Amino acid sequence: MRPATATATAVTTLVGIGAAAFAAGRYASDAALKAAPERPVPGEPRLTVHATGPGRITLTRSLASLRPGMYGLAGTGVHAVVGPVLEDVPHAADTVVRRLESVGHGSLDIGTKVRFTPRLHSGTPSEALGIDHEDVEVHGELGPLPAWFVPGPRSTWIIAVHGLGATREHVLNLMPFLTERRVPVLAISYRGDRGAPRSPDGLGHLGDSEWRDLDAAIRYAVRAGAERVIVHGWSVGAAMALHAAANSALRDRIAGLVLDSPVLDWEDTLRALAAARHTPSVLLPLAVRAAQGRTGLHGDRLREAADPGSLGVPTLIFHGPDDRIAPWAPARDLAARRPDLVSLHTVTEAPHAAMWNADPARYEEALRRFLTPLI
Repeated sequence: MRPATATATAVTTLVGIGAAAFAAGRYASDAALKAAPERPVPGEPRLTVHATGPGRITLTRSLASLRPGMYGLAGTGVHAVVGPVLEDVPHAADTVVRRLESVGHGSLDIGTKVRFTPRLHSGTPSEALGIDHEDVEVHGELGPLPAWFVPGPRSTWIIAVHGLGATREHVLNLMPFLTERRVPVLAISYRGDRGAPRSPDGLGHLGDSEWRDLDAAIRYAVRAGAERVIVHGWSVGAAMALHAAANSALRDRIAGLVLDSPVLDWEDTLRALAAARHTPSVLLPLAVRAAQGRTGLHGDRLREAADPGSLGVPTLIFHGPDDRIAPWAPARDLAARRPDLVSLHTVTEAPHAAMWNADPARYEEALRRFLTPLI
């Protein structure tokens, strides 16, 4: 082969490899960054309904179906709520019987495929729980953001921010507890949510840009009379809370943070999301690089926002070792390095953003103790 021909062949081969790597990286980053808000966080196994009876349901036995606590069951055209495993009834070797709390819509026919979800309720606070609310709009930098406002007599507001694969309906799990505390609650949506403006690139940024919609919500609350706010964020919503506490022009109005399953290392979370959507392991490093190139994500910005030395407000973290989307080691480190400000409430046997579901009573008691001196 002549030198010129060999060189051209080598260049063509390298270009082909580069194009393949680019395409592979784009595919892998899509798996992590194009999660629809209504789509469950990946990793939850599909379970089969084997039987139902008065107040009980029989499901495929798995680590998921054996978890303690209370969960939603979501399938095509069906949503239900299940309680704890029933220990005093017979179980087959390949099934588990749980308490069936309610069926919101659809039918749990034998053979129906379902997944566990942290969300128990559907609809608005008024529709789902009979709690009076107002539909309001927060004016974000990309346009109006739908929000629910539940009024209360206190001057400190709770701003609730859902996370990955969720909507404002996730916040409804805690709404009865919060209204009992007589605090105003603003449950917000942000870019990419149903009814909210689309992100300019059509991708999620794991809080790196979405936090500015939370910033707009803080401004809304202050203009509406809030003297201080406490931000309660799940997953990416928790990352948004940290960004706001570090960077908002109104950060002096933030009285405290509640971080549930916080995303504190976006590279780890990107890899976990891509892997959970069956991205080949060889492509995971490409997913991180492609995501950074496509979105401008910067891990240093999140690290700075979560820096123990710069944290300035009381913070309660709910997290545990069974979170496969947002590793809890950074949360443990944050709590260990700032014991004066940060309390870590460890929850075991709970997947991502389901810390409340595993033990609602313990969760709410820890939250009550945290909120009481702040509100």
